[in-house]
Amino acid sequence: MNAITDNAGSRIKPLSPRRTAIVSVLDVGSSKIACLIARLKPAEEPLSMKRTHEAEVIGFGLTRSRGIKSGTVVDLEEAEKAIRIAVDHAERMAEMTIGSVIVNLSAGRLRSEAFSASVELGHSAVSESDIQRVLGAGCANSIGPGRMVIHSLPIGYSLDGHRGISDPRGMLGGELGVDMHVVTADDAPLCNLELAVNRCHLEVETVVATPYASGLSAIVDDECELGVACLDFGGGTTSLSIFYEGQFIHAASVPVGGHHVTMDIARGLSTSLADAERLKARHGSALPSISDEKDILTVPPVGEDERDAPNAVPRSTLTRIIRPRIEETLEMARSMIDSSGFGDVVGKRVVLTGGASQLTGLSETARRVLGRNVRLGRPVGVGGLPEAVRGPAFAASMGLIAYPQVARIEQFRTRRPSRLLGTGTDGYLGRMGRWIRESF
Repeated sequence: MNAITDNAGSRIKPLSPRRTAIVSVLDVGSSKIACLIARLKPAEEPLSMKRTHEAEVIGFGLTRSRGIKSGTVVDLEEAEKAIRIAVDHAERMAEMTIGSVIVNLSAGRLRSEAFSASVELGHSAVSESDIQRVLGAGCANSIGPGRMVIHSLPIGYSLDGHRGISDPRGMLGGELGVDMHVVTADDAPLCNLELAVNRCHLEVETVVATPYASGLSAIVDDECELGVACLDFGGGTTSLSIFYEGQFIHAASVPVGGHHVTMDIARGLSTSLADAERLKARHGSALPSISDEKDILTVPPVGEDERDAPNAVPRSTLTRIIRPRIEETLEMARSMIDSSGFGDVVGKRVVLTGGASQLTGLSETARRVLGRNVRLGRPVGVGGLPEAVRGPAFAASMGLIAYPQVARIEQFRTRRPSRLLGTGTDGYLGRMGRWIRESF
């Protein structure tokens, strides 16, 4: 895939601002797989982050991730089983069958690139066709081999060299220019993710970069306008998105996350991964405290022999294992911000999301390592959520629900018929038809 127009999978069309729609999303992570089905109703008043609809979750399914490592499918059969479980739970709760899903992507070495293009207007008013021409010209740039376009967003227009125009329709000029932000990823991880979803007799309606989805869910309008970095600490990856002047302008990721902390604990304390995860969640901290030496933890040894006595270690030992990995990950995040070229744009504003961001002391450590103000971001603007899924761990899931409402700003092409527009529910008969075509 060398052309920038070879987008990842099909692209949904924008939602009608006057119609209700059903959207189904699939959050495929290294630690969990979540499927949500939401009803989107047109909003009576303007909402934050350019949303046009009020969302209410009517179906929810969650299962432990299997066959996924650092956001990449490593076991197709196990990944398929986990996806099936999550989708089945959501369908039962919503009492409907879904046929397609919006999926997130955090693997594949996400990279942002900027392109510019211009077209002649002949000193006439800018029309919709002129905008499509300049967007098409911006999409004519080539991408390296083995890469695929995830997002292609116009971030600003210019008329006769005058920049900073957000909507040039109806304005007069001789030359229309556009600056575009393009997010690309390695095509192999993306294709394998889509294959795992297809094996469940589901279509991938579109793919959204995880950091973009998390930002859509957790940041607010003022942050988006002034400039902010959103760091998503997942199980297998830590990803970055930067927003400025209301636009998504940069994305990046590194294959290090909360699961690496769990692995360090399991190795350092010679215990199982399940017990290491439990110790991290209940007693783990990125900051030492005066009581760490007094608090004694019981650490079950590796093995199934019940006669093996558990080990007793002070909590300070656990903290000394966790802290270096957290600081290393935050230093990687700081490097991503600095190397983006938008460090000044971000200023002092950083929002943390993702399951690993809930570790005790992580926010305080992030303030010290990043040298910026940090807050924990929780998903906003979605109703009907169980209490268990209202935290930062589900920011990307909620962002996927918000994405169809802002998809209108993307430059994309549609592969599938418009009757599947933004619903994710082409019904039981449609899925049976696909199963018959694929199996015989």
